[in-house]
Amino acid sequence: MAVLTTSNLTMQFGAQRALADVSIEVPSGVTGLVGANGAGKTTLMSIALGLRDQTQGAIRVLGLDPRQDGATLRAMVGYGPERNVLPEDMPAFDFVKHLAEIRGMPRNEARSRASDVLWLVGLGEERFRALGTMSTGQRQRVKLAQSIAADPSFVLLDEPTDGLDPVQRDEMLALIRQISEEFSIDVMLSSHLLEEVERVCDNIVALDAGVLVASGPLDELVGDEDGLTVELVAIDDRPDAVVQTLERLRGRGVEVELVDDTLHLRGTDRNALVDEVRDAIAASEARVRRIVNRRRTLEDLFDRNAS
Repeated sequence: MAVLTTSNLTMQFGAQRALADVSIEVPSGVTGLVGANGAGKTTLMSIALGLRDQTQGAIRVLGLDPRQDGATLRAMVGYGPERNVLPEDMPAFDFVKHLAEIRGMPRNEARSRASDVLWLVGLGEERFRALGTMSTGQRQRVKLAQSIAADPSFVLLDEPTDGLDPVQRDEMLALIRQISEEFSIDVMLSSHLLEEVERVCDNIVALDAGVLVASGPLDELVGDEDGLTVELVAIDDRPDAVVQTLERLRGRGVEVELVDDTLHLRGTDRNALVDEVRDAIAASEARVRRIVNRRRTLEDLFDRNAS
């Protein structure tokens, strides 16, 4: 059974359409809900939680209709909001315990689970600190901890790396992956950062201004494709070396595009492309930083949609 499905899901706010006929089927695993700010990600999550009614279309989460079964569904689903809505004076332990109880967990079990999940996210020794004294990274970990404290089947995380530095982002993404794999919790992770979604997710749903750009397994939508990417280095005493390399390749019939100082070559015969690149670089006296297989990226999906 799919974790989340929608059919022609539409959300209208006055003259603004936040979601436009979105039809998706989200399988188990970690799914990236990706798009720029204002793409409709938070709107989709709020509808999935039964916090907002769609204008038209249908949605089911864990087989339930959020409009009719909202209370039942919210006991099965965890949620980590984007905004900082944590009570400043409450200790992290009390906050996580309280939300676990609200979701129906008995008090003694909630106490034990609150402690366990705070240790899991790296805040065991800080669990009795007031939330208002914690750093942004610690607060994001508290939001993750409370989202899994009541043993949910599915967790929705809205921009969980927002405000984090690169090291903290890496740690947060690793935690999310660990939680999904070790506790068999399906996750929908919303982000405007394409790179982090590619790193941690099994599936993606890509939105652009409320319109579905792509949906499906990540490895089918991004990954290696026919061709090479050649990153050259600009040389002061050879300012035309990069352009000369490009022209030599095109003169040999190679399909190639130049973006900044990087050449994107298309072709099915990798060995032949490598030979052509080697000869063109040597003749132009250019300098190479790296040569790698050409990859489709999430950015490519959005670029194709824009064009």
